[in-house]
Amino acid sequence: MPRTSHEITVPDLTGRRAVVTGASDGVGLQIATRLAAAGADVVMPVRNPHKGEAAAARIRAGHSAARLTLREMDLSSLASVSSFSQTLLDEGQPIHLLVNNAGVMTPPTRQVTTDEFELQFGTNHLGHFALTGHLLPLLRTGQARVTSQASVAARSGRIRWDDLQWQQGYDGMGAYRQSKISVGLFALELARRSTAQDWGITSNVSHPGVAPTSLLAARPELARDSATRGRRMIEWLSSHGLLVGTTQTAALPALMAATSPDAKSGAFYGPQWPGNAGGPPGEQKLWAPLRDASEAARLWSVSEELTGVTFD
Repeated sequence: MPRTSHEITVPDLTGRRAVVTGASDGVGLQIATRLAAAGADVVMPVRNPHKGEAAAARIRAGHSAARLTLREMDLSSLASVSSFSQTLLDEGQPIHLLVNNAGVMTPPTRQVTTDEFELQFGTNHLGHFALTGHLLPLLRTGQARVTSQASVAARSGRIRWDDLQWQQGYDGMGAYRQSKISVGLFALELARRSTAQDWGITSNVSHPGVAPTSLLAARPELARDSATRGRRMIEWLSSHGLLVGTTQTAALPALMAATSPDAKSGAFYGPQWPGNAGGPPGEQKLWAPLRDASEAARLWSVSEELTGVTFD
């Protein structure tokens, strides 16, 4: 497929507050940039302040009037998530957009969060679950749209209910699939509960397809000393406009889900080429692991127990 320009229109977001996790690089940086360019006041919770400052400088270099707020937060620590959330609660400003985008992918050996959860499940799902729960009052006030970023990995796989923390027979990709299936199930259950309990929140799911982001790069902090085996091929395909996307196009499904007036609660957005690895963004059918509402309700209850965060 020849390279084509895939673009969407982001509406005027002046006066609206957006929180974007993972905004210091990759797809998250692209999302934050587009939201800031549209006039949103973008809050960037980052684990590494120096990396966050560099990202903010990049955004301001192209958009001098960008309204950006950097805050420290580590999704792999429930205490850090709580502290960040309390800062926003104390500020009292309504949140209109929350993009749960950050994530970690396939450490070669099992690692755990500060709270002893398997790193991918604890960061990608439980961290965002706790963040959304803590911020619920501000999300309700802002009649917010919450967009949670799943992955093409969630096309298959399952939640390992008998060993959620992968203490036996750790498999990096299996644990990653579980974490991203969990992200999708949470987002869809949030949509159902918002409707049932009249929270006024719109919740949907997006996925970026495949792109050469830092998820696949060398990550010494994850004990990955070199890029994953497939990254070189993904870079080549991306540079030639074949099958997969770029970091710019990979951001478009989340931007569509988070900002389009036509985006729906409980819907799923991703790239539209065959295989959903690249192409223009649009609504798509839920993959099989995301369709079971009973699985989503079970996950919600377990997540409340593990994090101690409820959505009362």
